[in-house]
This record gives sequence, structure tokens and C-alpha cells, in this order.
Amino acid sequence: MTILEFKYEVPELSKGYANKTLYINLDKMEIKIEDVTPEMKDKFTGGKGFDLYLMWNYLPKDKRTTWDDPDNVLCIASGPLGGTSNYPGSGKSIVTAISPLTGIIIDSNVGGYAGPFIKYAGFDAIAIQGKSEKEISIFIDGEEGKIVIEDAEDLPSETYKVGTLMTEKYADDERDKREVSVISAGPGAENSYWGCLNFSWYDTRRGYVRYKQAGRGGTGTIFRNKRIKSIVIKKRDVRTQGNNPADLDSLKEVGKKHTKEMVDLDSKQNEMRTIGTVHLIPIMHDFDLLPTKNFKYGRFDEHEKIGKAAYRKRFNKGPDPCWKGCAVGCSHGVSNFECKTGPYKGQKVSVDGPEYETIAGCGSSWYVSDPDGIIETNFYCDTYGLDTISIGTGIAFCMELYEYGILNNERTGGLDLSWGNNDDALELIHQIARGEGFGTKVGKGIRKMKEHFAKEYSLNEEEIRLMHDIGMESKGLEFSEYMTKESLAQQGGYGFALKGPQHDEAWLIFEDMVRNNMPTFEQKADALWWFPMWRTSFGLLGLCKLPWNDIIPEDNREFATGKIEKDEMKVPEDIADPAKIPEHVLNYVKYYNAVTGNNIDSVEYIKKSERVYNFQRAMNLLFLPEGASFRDIDIIPYRAMGPVTEEEYLSREEEYYLKELQNELNIDTKDLTVKEKMVELRKYREARYSKLKDIVYKRRGWTNSGVPTIEKIKDLGIDFPKLIELVRKYQ
Repeated sequence: MTILEFKYEVPELSKGYANKTLYINLDKMEIKIEDVTPEMKDKFTGGKGFDLYLMWNYLPKDKRTTWDDPDNVLCIASGPLGGTSNYPGSGKSIVTAISPLTGIIIDSNVGGYAGPFIKYAGFDAIAIQGKSEKEISIFIDGEEGKIVIEDAEDLPSETYKVGTLMTEKYADDERDKREVSVISAGPGAENSYWGCLNFSWYDTRRGYVRYKQAGRGGTGTIFRNKRIKSIVIKKRDVRTQGNNPADLDSLKEVGKKHTKEMVDLDSKQNEMRTIGTVHLIPIMHDFDLLPTKNFKYGRFDEHEKIGKAAYRKRFNKGPDPCWKGCAVGCSHGVSNFECKTGPYKGQKVSVDGPEYETIAGCGSSWYVSDPDGIIETNFYCDTYGLDTISIGTGIAFCMELYEYGILNNERTGGLDLSWGNNDDALELIHQIARGEGFGTKVGKGIRKMKEHFAKEYSLNEEEIRLMHDIGMESKGLEFSEYMTKESLAQQGGYGFALKGPQHDEAWLIFEDMVRNNMPTFEQKADALWWFPMWRTSFGLLGLCKLPWNDIIPEDNREFATGKIEKDEMKVPEDIADPAKIPEHVLNYVKYYNAVTGNNIDSVEYIKKSERVYNFQRAMNLLFLPEGASFRDIDIIPYRAMGPVTEEEYLSREEEYYLKELQNELNIDTKDLTVKEKMVELRKYREARYSKLKDIVYKRRGWTNSGVPTIEKIKDLGIDFPKLIELVRKYQ
């Protein structure tokens, strides 16, 4: 049944922009279209920048809005480069909202076709506010120019059902299915804070609907709280020319160059086109960075069972792009997989993934070495609308508490959460999705679990301290899957991240620990300015990061250090660093200029990101609890810095800790007990993290409490009166 129909004229894109935004208020059942102003494009670029701008405009400023308040605004946007089909990784979009896990703004990057389709259907961003009285579905018809809100009480919520049903409903024929994309969540999103959003595309080779996830921070939980079952977007004939770039010839040139590089070099480097991010498993293990037993250890003896060889024979063959024309094609999946548990037991299903994060989080971190068990976990998380990273890190936390007796069979309702017990971990996931049993406690996230367990089980101070040390969350968001004990740069990358410990903002672990591109303290601190700003640009423009840093030019170091010149390019001083992959940076600057018609350099390119980055930081002041500061919440559990338990210390004593105590602290360790050595190590490492915080804050133009200064806000041109008023309270 149609609740509301709204007709509009589909605009022609110009230089990457539709120049319109869409606002839907579910309380009032109101739809309106607003213009994108030149100031919006100049100051906020697109993607996450537009999302934040819309949130700022629509959120009340006179109260602290919570995630389940109808005033919370769920925004989705691509960017001016999104939807380009001749440049690798140009199908991304960004989802933002106030997170149920953190209480501040979450931004989650996602592939699939929905983001580009939204733009080609006429909208650079959409904002959804309010909460519907009944279950609804929203249809954006970019062909007919209409938006329809329909009753969806009878529509299933499980992703693999709703995605297929809505694709078939709105496609005219088999070929037309590729022109439909569905956004959905699932029952797990309804019953937990770990809900993700699934963005679909129809795989014509496989003959079924596939999905990528906006996984972090509970975006799917917000979606279902607003009582949305699905958003469906239809748009035919989406292609590069439809973006109407300012300089199509220049775009073709740089797109061809970058695409050729991906195809030529991938097989020699990371095999993204064959096995995707699974290539990281042996690398992380070899460098002691693969989270094992809840980040206690960095090596997993059975990593080969869940590594490249295992998934090479399970994944469908050939490159699998999640957007048209992407030469990286890393979205691998498994067909005809038979489930052994849950509502799909005995049925053969298609599974998208698993990727590295899922394998590490639900494999090595659980001490699970069964690749099929991980695939089943991946499938159910997707169909229930659950974030596999939070699921992996959250259940690993429970498993360690089970090891120590803080949790037991009675407290878990009969679940045996011993290390390696994939069957009971899966049953816990089913409980989370159903909103039953122990799953109701776990699904609220590690931060809430710590509060609940301490109170309900009357834990003593030592047990509570242990939970805080091993509970791998920061700001309420569970850690993504990288060991950071020996990487100060990645500790800062997680702790200082705007939304919480997600690697997409500052994935420095590889550069720091594998490539050793930032050996000094000063280099690490400087990296924590440049890399978050650079990585923010992908979320502004509608791009994937993998074509930037997962496949790199063979002469990257020589070019970055000025030993060679190529293609009439010289490396500007600001990016003359192998870790930055300067040739690719210059490619992206050229790509941006070709589409938008602007003429900026790498310095201005970064400043666009810095502007949005600081805008988000300042906006988050709206949601801080009374008396809190950013310095208070930019913290990480001690396990992210060093060893919590004696066995953990002893496993790395000779390799790391004795050298540090003796060489850095000049301590004679001969007569010290293990506990005494751990105390000295902890004091040093916590002080080092605090020092890093001081330096990074200063480098970013923030106060000692982590707030952008008034001078920084003015310099970036975002000195809106209300924002200045907000920031001034915290100076």
C-alpha cells in the first residue's frame, strides 16, 4: 500500500554533482528537495562532507540528541567522483548518523551500487529524520522521477530475502535487475547495537543479488529503529559519461593508466583480484599482528587453515567488483554453501566474503581454524544485518571472560564459550538476531557488557580492572582486527580516530610494522595528521582506498624519494614519502580536477579533507556527556598498548619487552619479578601514548583537550556562528 508518493524532475549531472539533496521526515511523512549550493561544494566537497552538513542543519542544537531519538539523522551520500566506471574503486558511499554504540557520529564506508544510483537518480545526499509509525519501504525511481513510501509490514527483514524480493519487484526483466539496488538491515539490527546496512548489487554472472556492508557503529540499528525495512533505488544506464565530467579526455587518460596498473601488478603483489583482503592473513601472522585470543597474541599457529589457500579454493573464480568497471575486483564470495546451523540449516546459500576482518575477528581471535565455520558466521551476520568486526571482537571478549571464570555456563545460559567453539559462538549470533537469552546482553556491545557484568555478577575491583584492560573498544566501538601493542602509530590511529577504532581512518599498521616507513616518534606523530586527512578524502569523493595502497607502483620508493621522474611528474614536498604513494596521490588529484573542473594541487586536496575532519570533531561536541572531554574518550584499553596478563608478557618478553625495559628505561631487570617488570612497562607505554596525544593534538590544531581551536576553525572557513559558539565553550 502506498503511503506517500512524491514526483520530481531528475536533474542532469554536472561535473560530478546532481546539485540536489533529498530530505525525508518520517514523523511528518514529508519529502523535500533542496539545492546544493556552491558553498557546500567548496567547503564540504561531497560524500561524508555533505552528510555532516545535512546533519548539522537538521539536528537540534539545544539538546543532546541520542541515537534512538527521532531527531537522529541517517544520511547517505556518494561524492562527485562516485559512479565513475572507468577508474578503480569509484562505487563507494558513506553513511552517517549518531551511533548507538558511541553516542557520537559514526561514518561507515560501503560499496555496492546504491550510493552511485542515488546520485544518478538525482541526489548528492539523502537525509532521513524521524521515526515511522509502521514498517515502511522507500523507493527512489530515478527513471520516472518519483519517490514512493510504501507499507512494508509484510516484508521480511532478513537481507537475503528482502534484497531478492525488492530487486525482482522493481526490475522489468532479468537484465534490468542490475539497475536496482537495495539497502536493508535485518533482525540482528533490530535486536542489537551492532546492526549494519547491506547495500546490494545484482551479479549477472552468478545470477543472484550480492551485498557490501556499512558495518560500523550500528547504522543498521538506526535504520530499523526508524522502522525502515528497505530503501530501493532504480537507475538505468549509469556510466562515466553520465557524470558529465569537466574534462572527459583527461579522466579517460588517468583512469586508463590506473586501471592498467591494477591489472598488471596485482598478481605480483596482493592478488586482490583473486583472493581479496585474505592476502593479509599470512602477513599479519608473520609480523605478529594477527589478533589471536582476543588480541592477547599476534600469531595463530593454524593461520594457514584460514588463509590464502583455504579461500582460494572456496571463492568463486575471477575478479568480482562491487561497482561497474573496478579493476581491483576484490569482492569475492562463495556459491552453493550449505549451512549447518540456524534457520538456513541444510540450505545452500551464496555468501559475500569473508574478508580479512571477518576471518581475523571470527577466526584467529576466537581461536577458530575452520574456514567453513567462518563462512557460515559471515553469511548469518550479513543476513541478520550484523557487523562482523564487532561480532568478532565482542564474542572474543566473552570467550576470554569465560576462560577466567567471569563468565560460565550458568551466566551464558548454557553456552560453552571456550576458545575455538565456533558452534556455540554461532548459536550466540542466532540469539543476538532473535533478541533472546545471553545474546541480548552481548549484542549491546563491549562497553555495555562491561557495565552489565560488573553490576549483575558483583565483580571485584581486580575483575573489573581486567575487563577494562582486555575489552577491546574505544569510544564504545569495538576494535577492528589489528594488533597494536608494538605499533604506537596504530595505537594513535585507533585512539584518536573520530568515530572510534576503525582502520579506515588511519591504517598505519602496515606502514609502521611491515614496511617500516615511519621509524621515529616524530614520523609517527606526523603520520597521524596526514593519513587521516588523506583517507578522509575517499569518503568525500565516493572512492575506495584499496586502489591507492594495496597495489602500488613498482618504483614507488624511487619516485617518492626523487631518484626518478616519470610521466613529466615531479613529487611535491608535501607528499615526498613512500608511505603516501605519491604517484597515486597525483593520480587522484588529476582525477578530481578532471571531473569537477577545479584546478587544485595535493595541498589543497588535503585541506578539503582537513576541513571536514575538523567539522566532524567539532560537531561531536553536541553529543559529549556532561563534563566529558575528547581527551577523556581518546583512550584505548591497555591491551592495545601492552601485555595485560603474565602469560601474555612472557610470550613476547625476549622479543620485545626486556629490550625496551633495558634499553629505553635503563632498568636492570635481573632481580625483578614478572609483575614488577609489567608495572614498569605499563607506566612507560601509557606515558608514551599520552605524549603522542599531546603532539598529535598540537599538530592537528587542537587544544590540549582535543578540541579544534577557534583559529583552526576560522582558517578552514567553517566559522559558522553556531559552530563557533559551540567550540568556544570547550576552549
